[in-house]
Amino acid sequence: MSDTSLSSRTVLVTGATSGIGLETARQLARRGATVLLHGRTAEESRAAADRLIATEGIDAGQLCTYAADFARLDEVETLAHRIVAEHPHLDVLVNNAGMAAPERHTITADGNEIAFQVNFLAHYLLTCLLEPALTSDPGGRVVNVSSSLHRTASISWADPNRARRYSRLAAYAQSQLALTVFAADARVTAVSVHPGVCDTALLPLYAHEGVSPAEGAAHVVRLCDPAVEIVNGAYYDRAERVDPAPAATEDRTVKRLNKLADLLVGRSA
Repeated sequence: MSDTSLSSRTVLVTGATSGIGLETARQLARRGATVLLHGRTAEESRAAADRLIATEGIDAGQLCTYAADFARLDEVETLAHRIVAEHPHLDVLVNNAGMAAPERHTITADGNEIAFQVNFLAHYLLTCLLEPALTSDPGGRVVNVSSSLHRTASISWADPNRARRYSRLAAYAQSQLALTVFAADARVTAVSVHPGVCDTALLPLYAHEGVSPAEGAAHVVRLCDPAVEIVNGAYYDRAERVDPAPAATEDRTVKRLNKLADLLVGRSA
């Protein structure tokens, strides 16, 4: 693949200030894409951009920085409106921002369990609000950075906040299953990818050692390339397309999840 093969593409990467997100932004920018870097704060996203400009010699004009704390849905809304105004055409949205669920059950100001909100609900809301930009031209796509742990999960429909029985691993896995199920939504073409067990802040959830974030990011970047054909709702384990957990392909589950998510993010259908 040539280094300039993505020169006409505009890609938003959430959680682009460290780990797989930063590496994904780096690899996309290296191949000529205009990259919108999202961070939790303006300082963090600015620092990530400065790092790419200084260490990679990436043209500053290729990078735009944005900030929103995904634990606050009003910030996600503001972010989406700003991006649609400044980039009415978006080729790819990489839903990468993620956190490990905390040891203690934690509820956001919006009233949701924090990992479910940061890893899934914020991305759900962002994707819905960016739909006009992603569908302004054919070929727009969403790449959800999910996890193999989605296979161990179930969505607790009656208690999505897991207030009754909280386990950080179950909460994290539920958020990853929801993100994987969401890829089968028909509104925007989307896929999920498990980038492998990488040496990032989430590593302790999986193992003691992992591959480099760059290796994980390469699997994400591949799916951003228009030359790589994708099928809506497909799930990839690194470079290989495999079947996700059965729930992720059930139409009924997709509809039920959308209904729950709309309710939790305060969107009226």
